[in-house]
Amino acid sequence: MLASIDSQINKILGKLIKIRRALHANPEVSGKEEETMAFIAGILESLDMQVKRNIGGFGLFGTLRGGNSGKTIAIRADMDALPITEKKGSIYRSKREGVMHACGHDIHMTVAIGAAMVLTQLANKLNGNVRFIFQPCEEGVGGAREMMKAGVLKNPDVDAILGLHVLPSLNTGEIGIKRGTMMASADKLEIVINGRSGHAAQPHKTVDAILVASMVINAIHHIVSRQIDPFTPSIISLGMINGGTAPNIIANRVEIRGTVRSLTDEVREQLSKAIEKVVKGVTSSMGASYEYRFTKGSPPLINDDSITNLIEETAKTLVGADNVIQLEHPTLGGEDFSFFLQKVQGAFFRLGTGNEKKDTRHPLHNEMFDADEDSIAVGVRVMANSVFNYLKGKSLKGNFSKGKKDGTD
Repeated sequence: MLASIDSQINKILGKLIKIRRALHANPEVSGKEEETMAFIAGILESLDMQVKRNIGGFGLFGTLRGGNSGKTIAIRADMDALPITEKKGSIYRSKREGVMHACGHDIHMTVAIGAAMVLTQLANKLNGNVRFIFQPCEEGVGGAREMMKAGVLKNPDVDAILGLHVLPSLNTGEIGIKRGTMMASADKLEIVINGRSGHAAQPHKTVDAILVASMVINAIHHIVSRQIDPFTPSIISLGMINGGTAPNIIANRVEIRGTVRSLTDEVREQLSKAIEKVVKGVTSSMGASYEYRFTKGSPPLINDDSITNLIEETAKTLVGADNVIQLEHPTLGGEDFSFFLQKVQGAFFRLGTGNEKKDTRHPLHNEMFDADEDSIAVGVRVMANSVFNYLKGKSLKGNFSKGKKDGTD
């Protein structure tokens, strides 16, 4: 089957690169992926695949029925872009000012489309079904949950699911694998400090919300270092602060927003309570009041061992054992593919896209980010062969490769 899949990939590779460039040039942010949905739906429908649109927002999926009965496995790709202005001057750079595929979702979609094209040609040899899921709102969080509520894992029931994410710190041609916990939960934090405004020349008659906010921020940043076990990684990042209306007026309100990330549900709960305790203590001591919102996002991403073994063994055959890299540490980045993994067996892996000669080492979420398009064929090979092997009932035993790299980018 390896030769058949490679033959199909070689036939469509030029088309896939054109698809990737079209997606890259026309990015849409979370919740706005309507044109992207229509573009992908048109491709899947041209393959005579059953396609359903507007699933959980602008999500869609296509179902490929195999020639023989069996289980159903899904491939998931995220669709949304980021509110970033692209700085790299490629011929396929974003046509939309302030919006960019800076997280590689254009590559993810292209790999899933490529797998759909390949497996459609081999449908009569499949012992089961394949569902191709294209998910909106990964960056905004909620897309996976909403698609699941809308039944994306039903009719037929999905038994397993595969996902990938580009990683520029891995070389093109390398695949990154991680057993167990691979990524962190990603929660949102919102704090409002309420003080009492007044003249800047008479601060003693006010409650300075900016001063209180600065003390709150300082105290929050001591939580991880002094209240959380250092062997259970976590992080609090405060990325937004807004307050005040004029330099000569003591501010009466400051808003603080950030993210909270951890690798276990226990630490997740501990952080939520510890942050509010700090906010309550500081504001109370300074005569201010507060509002506090801790909004849970995606849970930790925990890979299933058997599906991880399947991907690993498949990838070793395709790219060589030396190019299948064990990611030694989880990353504190979040990924709502984790919602799918709470319902069905599955695994997430990393697709290397780094190539100095092509200037594709820039980190994710950076205005200079780009991916080596040679990685597309690698991703399609691993995805399509993993699907075929799963439906064939291939043995899921195996050992991790010896290489070790950090999974954080």
